[in-house]
Amino acid sequence: MRIPISVITGYLGSGKTTLLRRILSDSNRKLAVIMNEFGEVGIDGEIIKGKNVDMVELSGGCVCCSLTGEFEAAVKEVIEKAKPEHIVVETTGVAEPDAIVVDIDENIKGVRLDSIITVADADSMMKYPSIGYTGRVQLEMADIILVNKKDLVTEKQLEEVEEKIHELNPKAVKLRTVKCNADINLLFGIYSSKYVDMHEHSHIEDENMQFFSVEAGRLDMEKFVSFVKSMPEDIYRAKGFAVFEDASYIFNYVAGRYDLEEFPAEKTKLVFIGKGVKSVEKEISEAVRKCVI
Repeated sequence: MRIPISVITGYLGSGKTTLLRRILSDSNRKLAVIMNEFGEVGIDGEIIKGKNVDMVELSGGCVCCSLTGEFEAAVKEVIEKAKPEHIVVETTGVAEPDAIVVDIDENIKGVRLDSIITVADADSMMKYPSIGYTGRVQLEMADIILVNKKDLVTEKQLEEVEEKIHELNPKAVKLRTVKCNADINLLFGIYSSKYVDMHEHSHIEDENMQFFSVEAGRLDMEKFVSFVKSMPEDIYRAKGFAVFEDASYIFNYVAGRYDLEEFPAEKTKLVFIGKGVKSVEKEISEAVRKCVI
């Protein structure tokens, strides 16, 4: 199975390092975080020197990695030495997010792009409204945008920031945060090799965020893809196993982009996540079952 890679981007001071600390603290999966410098995150531990990346092993088997060579070679080295379930890359000092995405899609075998997460500083966007090329690319390419530091602006200002972001990227999910306090299970589509944990999202912190699961038999591929492309905008994350007539797949969906990766599974088992999605649970469940052969 290909290892999912999530890319975190955002302006200097927006909160990326805070988000990385939160990811390392809250995750119960074996992660590898690749960044430019250890010092920013305050990592303590024995540094393992490599050809393209230095690594420090953390609790739970996670590793924190400082890039010292080419990105492509570093990812391969991390996979070989650490064997992570998921890789998180911070773009600062590495490359623009579009360059990294191309590298992941075209040049690195055994991995797939999972999500692009952009941290936007609401306070700075009000004080400095002009968005340069880099900031524009970071926002335009995002699947998920954390509108961070919401506590430093008024409700009206927050709405202005979100409107500006929406103009650049209408499809991305926008989550309002303080110190990047988004539930990390909403940011990453991480899978167990044996099952999808239907209770994984029971501790979602955003009170408006809901989830439900659907089980079904074998699906018609054409009907299922058509259903996925027409899902309501309120559903921004879906994942699970989709079983078709000739093969079964891991299904991953975020903000309109979906991916199917062949993987052995016995039955279709899907989780749908979004704001207030309980209201469309019946509709979605029926739509999935209409895809059954």
